[in-house]
Amino acid sequence: ADPRPTSKMRRSIPMARSLLAMPAMPQAARATGARFAGRWTTEKVPMGPADPILGLNDAFNKDTDPRKMNLGVGAYRDDNGKPYVLPSIREAEKRLFEKGANKEYAGITGIKEFNDASIKFAYGADSAPLKEGRIAAAQVLSGTGGGRLAFEFYARFVGKNVPIYMPDPTWANHLPMAKDAGLSLATYRYYNKKTFGLDLEGMLEDIKAAKDGSIFMLHACAHNPTGVDPSAEQWKEISALCKKKNHMLFVDMAYQGFASGDANKDAEGLRILVEDGHDLMLAQSFAKNFGLYGERVGCFSAIGSTVEETERLLSQIKILIRPMYSNPPINGARIVAAVLDDPILNKQWYAECKGMADRILAMRDLLKDGLVKAGSTKNWDHVTAQIGMFTFSGMTPEQVEKLRQEYHIYLTKNGRISMAGVTSKNVTYLAEAMHTVTK
Repeated sequence: ADPRPTSKMRRSIPMARSLLAMPAMPQAARATGARFAGRWTTEKVPMGPADPILGLNDAFNKDTDPRKMNLGVGAYRDDNGKPYVLPSIREAEKRLFEKGANKEYAGITGIKEFNDASIKFAYGADSAPLKEGRIAAAQVLSGTGGGRLAFEFYARFVGKNVPIYMPDPTWANHLPMAKDAGLSLATYRYYNKKTFGLDLEGMLEDIKAAKDGSIFMLHACAHNPTGVDPSAEQWKEISALCKKKNHMLFVDMAYQGFASGDANKDAEGLRILVEDGHDLMLAQSFAKNFGLYGERVGCFSAIGSTVEETERLLSQIKILIRPMYSNPPINGARIVAAVLDDPILNKQWYAECKGMADRILAMRDLLKDGLVKAGSTKNWDHVTAQIGMFTFSGMTPEQVEKLRQEYHIYLTKNGRISMAGVTSKNVTYLAEAMHTVTK
C-alpha cells in the first residue's frame, strides 16, 4: 500500500491537530453532557413560590397521623372522605361508549350540543337573550379557562392595564389570571369581617365610586372563599346601581346546583342581572356540580345587544381561543350534554347534586352544634348562614397553624374550610379542635 497521505487525509490533519490542542472536557461533563454555564440562571428564571393548595396537599400526604384531615381542597368527598363519581355521570359515559362516538377534533368553540345545553342551564329556558339568539357561547377549559378568556377579551377590546374590580376577598387564582391577561387589579368591599356576612353598604359605595363603564367581576353563587351570597333583593340593588353606572359585568358561576341543591335558585342572581339588561359575560364550570374535576368542562358566554353584535363577539372569541388552545377536549362536554339533554338523566342528576349539597349543609349543622357542645361561647352562626363548599371560619393564620401542628387538620391560612372534607366521622374532632384554638 502507498504510505503517502491522500488528499483527504491531508485535509484532516489540521483539524486533528486543533482538536488535540483543545483543553480536555471534564470527565463529569463528558459523562452527562452538561453545559459549563446554565442558560437559565436564577437571575433570569428565579424559583417560583409553591402553590399554597398543592403545598398543603403535600404536607397532608406526608402526615402519618390517623386523625389527619384535609380541609383545603375544593373537591367533593362522600361521608367516607372518598372521591365521588355521580351515577348519572357513569350512565352517560356508558351510553357514549356504547354509541361508539369518534375522537375527532371539536371546532374552536367546542361541541354545539354542550354549549346550547349550558346556556339554557344557566340563563333559563325563558331567557330573552337565549330566545332571541343574542348569546355567543364557546366551550372552554372549565372556569379558569372561561375567566382567562374574558380577561383577554377585556384587555384586547377595552384596553391593557384597565382595572377590573374583584370582590375582597376572591378566589386566589382570579388575580394572576387577570394580571397575566394585561389588566390591572382593583377590589371592592364584599366581606364584613365583623359580621361574617356581606358588606352590602361598602360594596355599593365602591360600585358607585368607580369610574363609569368599569369592569366588575361577580360570583354568581357560593362565593369562594367566603360562602357569603347576596339575597335576591340585594342582587336587585347591585344590578340597578351597576346599570346606572354602565359597568361591564363578568360573572363567575362554578357552583350552580351545588350551592343550595337547586340549580334555578343558584342562578337567581345571574338571571336578575340579565333581566335588567346587562350585556354581561359568564364563565360556567361543571367541575363541582357534575363532579367532572379532571375533565376541565366549562362554557364561556357573552350577551350581545343584537344578533349582529353577538356574531361579532363570537368571531373575536374564536380568534382569542385559536392560538390559546385551538379547541377544547370533547369527553367531559359530551357527558354534560348527555345528562342535560336527557329528561331521565337530567332528573337523576338533579337528585344527586341535591344529595351532595344536602350533605354539605348537614355538615355545617353538625359542626356548629359540635362547637357549642365542645363549650365554645363564640357566635358560630356564620357556619350555617354561609353556603356552598367553603366556610370562612374567621380563624386567624396563627390558629390555623395551631390546628395543623397540634391536630393534623389542614386548611388555608385565611381560615377557609372545605366542608367537603368534613364527615360524620370527623366533625366532632374538628369542632373540639376549633374550640380549643379559638378559646
